[in-house]
Amino acid sequence: MTAFFQLPIFGVFLTILLYFLAKRLKRKWNYLLLNPVLISITFIIIFLLLFDIEFKDYNRGGKYISFFLGPSVVALGVFFYEKYEEIKQNLKPFLFAVLLGGISGVISIVLLLMLFKAPELLIKSLAAKSVTTPIAIEITKITGGIPEITAGIVIAVGIFGNAFGPAFLRIMGIKEKVALGTALGTAAHGIGTARAFEEGKLPGVYSGLAMCLNGIITALLTPFLLSWFLGL
Repeated sequence: MTAFFQLPIFGVFLTILLYFLAKRLKRKWNYLLLNPVLISITFIIIFLLLFDIEFKDYNRGGKYISFFLGPSVVALGVFFYEKYEEIKQNLKPFLFAVLLGGISGVISIVLLLMLFKAPELLIKSLAAKSVTTPIAIEITKITGGIPEITAGIVIAVGIFGNAFGPAFLRIMGIKEKVALGTALGTAAHGIGTARAFEEGKLPGVYSGLAMCLNGIITALLTPFLLSWFLGL
């Protein structure tokens, strides 16, 4: 059995099986906390702990699933092409919203951590929490933070946004699909974008664009914002 756990097929099979079961749970009991991404990740962690399986053994197969994140982002270009004329009409408010969201996402976490007198190293590690993991890690390397902390928090932010983002936005009175997609992509990157596509193709396209644009904005501005705030 130990040998099977070390095979790449184990990680692939476990991930697909548990996500399938999580989707079934969501369809049967439509509760907010039964978000498929949140539940499947929780189940994977519990399974690995119960059977004392190291993450590196699971990730021999899990990394093949992670590989498809890149092609899936590129595939968003197809939907962008289909909705291009509609997006072009809302381009200015969209760009302004993502710019404001990206900047406020960095500033809010930095100010909150400074308020609680968090170590400077932690502030540098969490400043890029709202962008996709590869970009966030590179930003953290530039600012001098700890990439391992960044990666964990970025994933947690994405899961939180996927699970609770749409409900929170609706409670706040935001029901427009375009706004919902833009918010999810800006705040919860790729995992949020997956949730946005569940709301429809249009919010999914806006979410994907917001994710990409916010990655650029955050990468360019975070080092300067950190230098300014930490220098005060």
